[in-house]
Amino acid sequence: MADTVLYEVSDGLATITIHRPEAMNAMNTEAKVALRDAAQAAAADPAVRAVLLTAAGDRAFCVGQDLKEHVGSLMADRAEGQGSTMSTVREHYNPIVRALTQMQKPVVAAVNGVAAGAGFGFALCADYRIASDTASFNTSFAGVALTADSGVSWTLPRLVGPGRAADLMFFPRTLTVQEAHELGIVNRVVPAAELAAEALSVARTLAEGPTVAYAALKESLAFGADHSLDEALEKEDELQTRAGASEDHVIAVQAFIAKEKPKYLGR
Repeated sequence: MADTVLYEVSDGLATITIHRPEAMNAMNTEAKVALRDAAQAAAADPAVRAVLLTAAGDRAFCVGQDLKEHVGSLMADRAEGQGSTMSTVREHYNPIVRALTQMQKPVVAAVNGVAAGAGFGFALCADYRIASDTASFNTSFAGVALTADSGVSWTLPRLVGPGRAADLMFFPRTLTVQEAHELGIVNRVVPAAELAAEALSVARTLAEGPTVAYAALKESLAFGADHSLDEALEKEDELQTRAGASEDHVIAVQAFIAKEKPKYLGR
């Protein structure tokens, strides 16, 4: 991976760190490619049982597109009569979102500061979000005459409802972490000094848990959000059959009977 995104795997946990603190972790082309590759690597690696998505520094999680790079590309496109700059959605953002949301393992986001635009979108892709008490959130897109990308049109309405999502998209403003917590955007708020340790603890707990069951839970929640009750019941039957056939289910039942803590294998 490039220096703009750090990638490390240890004891079943992949840690992906957006690493451009001098630019508030804005996404230039190098960072977008590196984040895409890191997310896809974590999704494909059977040794990875959970992912922690975080960022360097204490000012920002990610402020989205690097507009300094973007404006140069945009002006070059206009001069040459091309539109290649906006292909970044298809080439970078969409693959990142698919990797994070569809991987068969849980993703934890540790939001250490401002999460805006695509940075907000990446945080929303996680299954569980822990934020520092100094974090904030902003959709930002309409503020630069753009529409939603990085999955926000899909993730945000599912968390806050379509009415609130429309308000936040048409009238972008900074949400405090307390507001984000009340809206259900953030699962847990901790003091800034405790964020790294708390997020690591949560992610490690998930990495040591029943990975097949977590994957099924992730799939069932996404499916249930836009299917009928009967369809959701059929999906629950399918996924429960899968989870029930896992080694971890046997381990869990045996440990329960023996009144011991289960030691899951992730399969």
